[in-house]
Amino acid sequence: MTSDSGAAGWQGWDVYAPFYDWENRRTIGRRDVRFWTDLARRADGPVLELGCGTGRLSVPVARVAPRFVGIDRSAPMLRRLRSRLRRARLTAKSAIVRGDIRALPFRRRWRCRLVMAPYGMLQSLLSDADLAATLEAVAGVLPRGGTLGIDLVPELPRWQEYHRRVGLRGPASGGRRVTLIESVRQVREHALTVFDQEFVEWHGSRRTVHRFSLAFRTLTVPQVAERLEQAGFRVDAVLGDYAGEEWSPDAQVWIIVARRI
Repeated sequence: MTSDSGAAGWQGWDVYAPFYDWENRRTIGRRDVRFWTDLARRADGPVLELGCGTGRLSVPVARVAPRFVGIDRSAPMLRRLRSRLRRARLTAKSAIVRGDIRALPFRRRWRCRLVMAPYGMLQSLLSDADLAATLEAVAGVLPRGGTLGIDLVPELPRWQEYHRRVGLRGPASGGRRVTLIESVRQVREHALTVFDQEFVEWHGSRRTVHRFSLAFRTLTVPQVAERLEQAGFRVDAVLGDYAGEEWSPDAQVWIIVARRI
């Protein structure tokens, strides 16, 4: 049985929703959680997470922030986040919004102290115009002195191209077994890396295949710093890991912390 065949673009995240946590437990895990919760504590005010998804970071951040707001375009992702917040008894101090980060759907005078763009979130914006619109929207919800944290995935342009490689396999909730078969394409003329994903799900002898594609754009620290300056931000720090080490082009992660001026 095949379902959701051919889903691509932002709609791919809808298909990805049942498998997102399963995959991330096996890849990034929790290694960035402390960085974001520490940043939220220091912000000492409402926190907005762009592309909050199923809440891998949202729940721990909501625990330490006086108020948490998450925004995402994917309704299936947000259903899982709302369930997590209910189980953690955090719904009273949290708000979840389905919307477009390029045009944040908040009242004109609404403000937060920290905006989070974690785990390559801004790299899912596939054009300069989309990035500029998002940074302008973020500037509109941050007061002077408010913080924007950005986490970039640096290795995208170096990702090896391959076709139908078994990436992960293992048990999942509900007695399922899941296998990820992945292909990677580089579209260098547009600075894009495209991941064609196929999740094969087994319930006993019943086999279901879920296919979708996700594209991410290569962004460098100088590129993002320039866009931030144009949007009214000052870069306060550029880090090379979640423990605060100095940035280098060879670092495994690039983190930018900027302030609204």
